Amino acid sequence: MNSAPSTSSWLLWLRNAVILGALAAGAFWGVAELLAPPLAKAGIAPSLPKAQLEDIQRSAQAVDADFEKAWVQQQIQPFAKADDLTLMRRLSLALTGSIPSLQELRMLESQQSVDVPQWWLSHLLSDRRTSDYLAERLARVYVGIENGQLLIYRRRRLVDWLSDAIQQNRPYDQIARSLIDSNGIWTTNPEVNFVTVTRENNKGPDEVKLAAKVSRAFLGVRIDCVQCHDGKLGSTWKQTDFHQLAAFFGQAGFALNGLRDDPKQSYKVRYLGKTDEEKVPALVPWKPELLPAKGTPRAKLAAWVTAKENKAFARTLVNRMWALLFNHPLIAPVDDIPLDGPFPAGMELLSDDLIAHGYDLQRLIRVIVSTKVFQMSSQSGDPAHPVTTAAENAWAAFPVTRLRPEQMAGSVIQAASLSTIDAETHVLLRIKRDIDVNNFVKRYGDSGEDNFEDAGGTIPQRLLLMNGNMITNNTSNKAPLVNASSRISMLAPDNATAVEAAYLSIFTRRPTPSEKTYFTGLLAASKSANSRSTAMSDLYWTLMNATEFSWNH
Repeated sequence: MNSAPSTSSWLLWLRNAVILGALAAGAFWGVAELLAPPLAKAGIAPSLPKAQLEDIQRSAQAVDADFEKAWVQQQIQPFAKADDLTLMRRLSLALTGSIPSLQELRMLESQQSVDVPQWWLSHLLSDRRTSDYLAERLARVYVGIENGQLLIYRRRRLVDWLSDAIQQNRPYDQIARSLIDSNGIWTTNPEVNFVTVTRENNKGPDEVKLAAKVSRAFLGVRIDCVQCHDGKLGSTWKQTDFHQLAAFFGQAGFALNGLRDDPKQSYKVRYLGKTDEEKVPALVPWKPELLPAKGTPRAKLAAWVTAKENKAFARTLVNRMWALLFNHPLIAPVDDIPLDGPFPAGMELLSDDLIAHGYDLQRLIRVIVSTKVFQMSSQSGDPAHPVTTAAENAWAAFPVTRLRPEQMAGSVIQAASLSTIDAETHVLLRIKRDIDVNNFVKRYGDSGEDNFEDAGGTIPQRLLLMNGNMITNNTSNKAPLVNASSRISMLAPDNATAVEAAYLSIFTRRPTPSEKTYFTGLLAASKSANSRSTAMSDLYWTLMNATEFSWNH
């Protein structure tokens, strides 16, 4: 005979019952609100003063005019503007690494007379997901993806520091100077991790790696190609140019109080064809007049890199932010920009605007997003005038690109949740999301630094999407209180609403009439709640494995 349950067991059962009931109620009311037609509300204006918005629009119009001149010369006709939902999806993928949630799409539907790109951009720029995602993307440029030596390197601290700086909209030139010329402990002064990540075998920082990183990450120049000898791959740079740049880090070393500069240290190298090492002076490869006369070598280098007259710095940020927003840079590779041009349409205007406004990163994003170029459709409604590769290359149509692995994983997880997964989401769910994304990226293939080269999807990658746990676990009807497909199946008032919710959650668009008719019919054929749930789960799985889901457009 079973004994009566103990008081502690009964309390545990009661607690679980209460939690389950709360989840069920939250699922019901959350879905009920999201599936019901939203009530129209007054428009929410972007959180910027009118004069500032007008100034941003003027800069965007100047950029558009520059592109229009190029289109006329190339005899290319630009395409129409994309619809609002497409722009929301485009921006969310670029700035948060995920598609928008159904909850966020309902936010748009409840507004009236808003400038959707600016309205949505204001929302995203105030969202911690954006600064976290951009920080991770930039960290890959600065320090790569490896964890380095634990005792002197904390990658997570650096990413958090970058996220805080982006959230606060700290001028980008200040961020760059802090990374190049920083001192202290890698835990309390996270910016020093830019330097400490290069340490190997208990030596000081690696001057060669740092010179290569500074030239590529902040100046868009691949000067490291002449590290071993002059003129490699046709480069006009000399071996001395590279090592004189590396010499700015020759005094950097480690002490009990962290990273410090020691005037007694110097950088030495044995040049090609020489038998002995020689001390290398710290000299810059161009515009030496911008180099300050006083200061430590790293402080002088930081000032030279970020000098307003050194436009390579501004062009590099413009090219990288353009690449993040379009998933393709103005100049490819993203870190190989010619110092003296020629430059594509828009680049010089955006660079000048960035310099004139104090390297305001958020403003740069707003200007690019405000252009007709960014808001251009990737599709043509006229069969006689299809989108061509030439049109995409000229930015007369938004370039269709494959989602990056982290965007793919983030979008699968978000599509499976009707509500937004953001900083307000329970911490355990956010931790699980980060773990799932990281595991998927490792299995899918992590390219490391952001190179924006579309290598094309592989067969193993496609099989991972179709048969892997990521999509299967997020579409299964075995967890009705977690997965969106099951919740929609249980609580949607009718089949048409259920199909529309699935399309909005996954494709960020409504189904076409034929799609709606077809899938509504499949759901209507379900004879029981269980078969309906299975049919909804199958619909979710099918849409997530569709080509449309894995591409940005």
